[in-house]
Amino acid sequence: MDSNPQPRATTAFYVQSVASFGLSLTAVTAGIAYLPVGAWIRAFLAVGLLYVVTSAFTLAKCVRDQQEAGSVTRRVDQARLDKLLAEHDPYHVPGA
Repeated sequence: MDSNPQPRATTAFYVQSVASFGLSLTAVTAGIAYLPVGAWIRAFLAVGLLYVVTSAFTLAKCVRDQQEAGSVTRRVDQARLDKLLAEHDPYHVPGA
């Protein structure tokens, strides 16, 4: 039995995160589109924005994968400990 359950994000937190990401991406995209600069500078900024967004998703995935790997390790260790405790008999006399 897992005595330390993983906290789960609520639906409201998920919706707020998606809305915040969408709003910020829209605002920066609009800012780049309406900058009083040439097309080459605007394109460069757009590619930079795309790079930042994709690298943020990659970082989030790496952090999540690392957290899940730790969770699996903790569950395996807990299962081993539970098995050892279940098999242990403190009243057993060796050789008797």
